[in-house]
Amino acid sequence: MNFYVQQMQAMVQHMRDELTNVGFKELRTPEEVDAALTGEGAKGTALVVVNSVCGCAAGLARPAAAFSLKHDKVPDHLYTVFAGQDREATARAREYFEGQPPSSPSFALLKDGKLVHMIHRHEIENVPLEEIAANLTAAYDRYCD
Repeated sequence: MNFYVQQMQAMVQHMRDELTNVGFKELRTPEEVDAALTGEGAKGTALVVVNSVCGCAAGLARPAAAFSLKHDKVPDHLYTVFAGQDREATARAREYFEGQPPSSPSFALLKDGKLVHMIHRHEIENVPLEEIAANLTAAYDRYCD
């Protein structure tokens, strides 16, 4: 592994940890994405956070995702892919977000494997954390049992 790759991995580790420390499972390969989002793994609701190094938007997205999990209703499954880091996994996850353009960071809520709610970067960037979390929790109220 070259020096640049090692430095980048070290730099983004805390960004990964912000989500995994509150219960998100990282999906780092296309195979992991497929296993999580198809078949038995797709039953119920799943929140997929497309993580990113983008300062202003991602710096709001990760805390908003964590804050949203304090709500009464939450998704059955919590997953994350990292745009720009785990490129193949992110590309595969985006295949499940039918009809949506790529966006990072972003949130995708799936129910029984089908996209039911999407929050794009432009709905995160420069939006108060509480409003982002409220957007998520409104979707939880509507789609999570």
